Amino acid sequence: MTGSGSCDKTDVSQHLTAQLKNRVFSERAGTMRLVILDDYDLASEWAAKYIRNRIIQFKPSADRYFSLGLPTGSTPYGCYQKLIEYYRNGDISFKYVKTFNMDEYVGLPRAHPESYHSYMWNNFFKHIDIKPANAHILDGNAEDLEAECQAFEQKIAEAGGIELFVGGIGPDGHIAFNEPGSSLVSRTRVKTLAKDTIVANARFFGNDLSKVPTMALTVGVGTVMDAKEVMDQNHTDIFSSTTSCLLHCSLVMILITGAHKAFALYKAIEEGVNHMWTVSAFQQHPRTIFVCDEDATLELRVKTVKYFKGSQHPWQECQHNIWTLHITVDKEIYALNHINVLRHSSSHIKSAIPADQETPM
Repeated sequence: MTGSGSCDKTDVSQHLTAQLKNRVFSERAGTMRLVILDDYDLASEWAAKYIRNRIIQFKPSADRYFSLGLPTGSTPYGCYQKLIEYYRNGDISFKYVKTFNMDEYVGLPRAHPESYHSYMWNNFFKHIDIKPANAHILDGNAEDLEAECQAFEQKIAEAGGIELFVGGIGPDGHIAFNEPGSSLVSRTRVKTLAKDTIVANARFFGNDLSKVPTMALTVGVGTVMDAKEVMDQNHTDIFSSTTSCLLHCSLVMILITGAHKAFALYKAIEEGVNHMWTVSAFQQHPRTIFVCDEDATLELRVKTVKYFKGSQHPWQECQHNIWTLHITVDKEIYALNHINVLRHSSSHIKSAIPADQETPM
């Protein structure tokens, strides 16, 4: 600290890092998280804030893009709407973000209202500033489908891997079109859809089974599991604008909402890894966050719910303190001038930060 009435960036960085760095790593490294929110809207907002904050932390630029894996379906819709809201409010830009969608039907024209191209552009991409060339979606009409899958994997590799892979699941625990029985080390490939999947998707095609595609292109479980792992544990300056933030570490975030997916969530976290429940594979990822609503926890043991509810609060609070301080000091060291970081707890620091900088992290 410098003087009684001022605060030096370097001193704040050193003191906060010394006090909080070990706690952050112990709370996050090598852990599986279950974040439980009251309802779908709150779960969507939490997920959107998490995505927003990770992109901001990353500080993407023309020579350093943030790579984001994205799903389709009803579950992520609310999250996309919140991200659009943040973009319109000027809170985030997607100019230097590359996205990679999980799947696409084979043989369905891109302009078809049920194609995943249509879903993503109508519900998200056309409302933000992402460049079309940076929005990668598998081409289900490619002349050579196998080559298309290989090219998609190559694009991910050329982008440096996926920083954050967001996924949703079905009631049977499938992620993307990795249905029960899929290899847990599978890569992007052509998949013949199971009868149950075709029947379930018929509602989007006027309940006419003959109109439902029977094949799809999908990323593999192994593709998602390879979401990059890039935490720099030697990094100490959380205010640096040229290197990764202390909290920068890539992960998988799975969105699960609704009572109809409660058994899948149970299989995902309370039982062992099982190829018949592909979502269970993410128990093996070093950083997985399951974000769910209360309805999705109905099949979980009471002690499981209590454990995760009890453990998520200090984890979120600790990350909240570091992140809000990071963005505040980057702009200006107001609200900290009269805080002695060495003597005051993180709760005092939190109370000095504007409420509109709240974050779920």
